[in-house]
Amino acid sequence: MKRRSFVAGSVVAALAYPSLAAAPASVRVALLGQSLIEHDLSPTLWPSRPQIAAHLSAFDVCFTNFETVILGPHAQPPTREALTLHTAKTEVFETLKALKINLLATSNNHAFDLGSGGIADTVAALRAAKLTFAGSGSNLKQAAAPGILKTAGGSVALVAFATGKVREGGAATNERPGVNELRRTAAGTPLEEDANRILQAIADARQLASIVIAYQHNHDWEPVEVQVPEWQRAFARRCVDAGAAVFVGHGVPMLQGVEAYKGAPLLFGLGNFIFQTEKLPGSYEPECWESVFADCQFADGRCLSVKFVPITLNEVGLKGPADMESRGTPSLARPEEANRILGRLAELSKPFATRFHPRTGNAPLELLL
Repeated sequence: MKRRSFVAGSVVAALAYPSLAAAPASVRVALLGQSLIEHDLSPTLWPSRPQIAAHLSAFDVCFTNFETVILGPHAQPPTREALTLHTAKTEVFETLKALKINLLATSNNHAFDLGSGGIADTVAALRAAKLTFAGSGSNLKQAAAPGILKTAGGSVALVAFATGKVREGGAATNERPGVNELRRTAAGTPLEEDANRILQAIADARQLASIVIAYQHNHDWEPVEVQVPEWQRAFARRCVDAGAAVFVGHGVPMLQGVEAYKGAPLLFGLGNFIFQTEKLPGSYEPECWESVFADCQFADGRCLSVKFVPITLNEVGLKGPADMESRGTPSLARPEEANRILGRLAELSKPFATRFHPRTGNAPLELLL
């Protein structure tokens, strides 16, 4: 058979028998809670680390927010008191990489804990560790630029930004290192100068990658912290309209509700994945030590499914309340804990008329897109 006839016949066969046509490449993404990690966590300090690592090994992309600043040679005087100063050495990246975490947001209110020098050290350390990130940089152009991670199923882009409690000097400008900030006007709406920059970055990223993650670290909370602000919901939808396949948020250290918009999941607050706060046990609500991560399947630039996997974190370290080194590490939730956590997530999502697939037994909770 001549080559032209063979190709034509192959096309006809693919049309006549859809199963012969190439299916869109799929990408499996784990969207985790924020990682406030201050210590390199060996399995000795974190007994359930092998369990979590084994679970995450099935994913092409594992995403988290790096809620810490690297203590390096360019560190400047701390911008906050010791109790809320989140610093770490570069060894923490080995812990994250051992968990298959390969995509990080750096746009948050703690990125500036050691001044502009701390931002520079963190960016340099991430690059040295060969970890893909977005949300901070040596100037605004770099901070606003997407981080792009290549996978076997296609490229995944991250556009990351922060709102609220970004200290004076912590936002990137054309001449100054910092984070990609989305400010709000006196009326409470996003400042259009910032909004347009972020939305354009998402649109540009969509031209470079098949999947775009829009990430916001938000500290402009409602009086009831777990409630999602209406302005944030509106902006999340604008991110999807601009080309994002999913919107992810952190900031409130607890779960917030989720919804679906045009087939894209809006995950406003995924709580904590690693939470090594220095505050004494009892300083945070019990809900801060329970969370989920989102198991997402993407193909052809859109999200096909989202399943929520519940986790619990140990508020008290292995050696007792004074042991801060081994606290705040996740384990897969036991069935009774899982039912409570997933029930809370469903309840928090009711104001958005969010629907979930029927859940049986100990199955994860799945969002109806």
